[in-house]
Amino acid sequence: MTDIAAHAHDRQEHRDLVAAHQKLSRSRVNLAATTYAKALTANHRDVLQASVASTMGELATAEKTLSGTNAEAFFQGVGIGTLQTCLGGVQSSYQQISAHDDNQAAQDIAAVSGACLTLAGGAGGGLVYPFDFPDPGVILVGDTYFAYATNSVAGTIQIIESTDLVHWNAAANALPSLPGWATPGATWAPAVALINGAFVLYYAANVAGPGGGEECISAATAIQPQGPFSDTSSAPLECQPSLGGSLDPSPFVDADGRTYLVWKSNGGAGPATIWSEQLDAAGTGFATNATPAQLLVPSQAWEAGVVEAPDLVTSGGRYFLVYSGNNWNSAKYAVGVSTCTGPQGPCTKPLSQPILSSGADMQGPGGESVFTDTSGSFWIAFDAFLPKAVGYPHNRDLYLRRLDLSGATPVVEQAG
Repeated sequence: MTDIAAHAHDRQEHRDLVAAHQKLSRSRVNLAATTYAKALTANHRDVLQASVASTMGELATAEKTLSGTNAEAFFQGVGIGTLQTCLGGVQSSYQQISAHDDNQAAQDIAAVSGACLTLAGGAGGGLVYPFDFPDPGVILVGDTYFAYATNSVAGTIQIIESTDLVHWNAAANALPSLPGWATPGATWAPAVALINGAFVLYYAANVAGPGGGEECISAATAIQPQGPFSDTSSAPLECQPSLGGSLDPSPFVDADGRTYLVWKSNGGAGPATIWSEQLDAAGTGFATNATPAQLLVPSQAWEAGVVEAPDLVTSGGRYFLVYSGNNWNSAKYAVGVSTCTGPQGPCTKPLSQPILSSGADMQGPGGESVFTDTSGSFWIAFDAFLPKAVGYPHNRDLYLRRLDLSGATPVVEQAG
């Protein structure tokens, strides 16, 4: 907030976004984590308390600063009330965590998410959840949407749910415990599919112990989409240590019922690569005699040597592979597309530029996934930074946009 006075003559419509977001986004990264305190250990609870306490301090500083002579010029008496509402909800959530009432803490954050959304710039660009929600994956079960994301504090998996794609509420802590081979506090990039009557959660984790540390993929199962998911594996599903490790898993169920896993290897001595391999009937292992097929490597300037976060989708008998390229921690991060002849390729890039990149309302979109709504229309979910708050530790909020697959190449529609 120290630059507010120096920028007193900036355009009015940007002032409330900048003023509120500079204070909110640094530790608003952790607001969502307060809604997932269920099933966390005492140590995780302490982390959450410290995180929310930091959020409260920064919001209080913002409130005090904006209550001065500049407040009227910046917020015209409206933003202060909104800021107080958001702050009040965070403070109440912190108190409920201290009292070990995690359900009420979740309700308190949910109640003020609208106010915090306003402070984050409203629904511009397709913003629907103004808290840190990286690498989102969305599925529709019945008439309810479930979104999963890397947890920004506790190291497990976030879940939020919605019936209208606009209002989102916390559902549960998806993965209360990890298998023995995985390092606690280092899980990310979840994706869920319904396979033969069970919900299978794919995620990445670091291998624990001496000689470990590489990123690997595992699978957990549950009887309902909100979990809790259980992973009883004794070893990862996929690792590829010679290729720098495996991450960003994404399941794909083809029209014939066969299921595939698409993922990224980090590169190691070679380039980052996107792979596909057929899964077994349960979806928790690879099919007998299955081998991984290489789908994609970096080949375009905008990718800057990075291809990741793959998601395979089919429409009208055609296969599209959407993926992210460039540095996730920058405004250069973007979403590209390839067309494929089938779930295991080959795939080609029909465009020389991404189909989704930074704009006036958001920066560095990526970590995407594609899903259908209740009418069968396609949407793309992705995370992105708010303008002027790009890079860690700022939030990567959840955005949704319609995706048009009727043409030769996918088109991400404008929000609204």
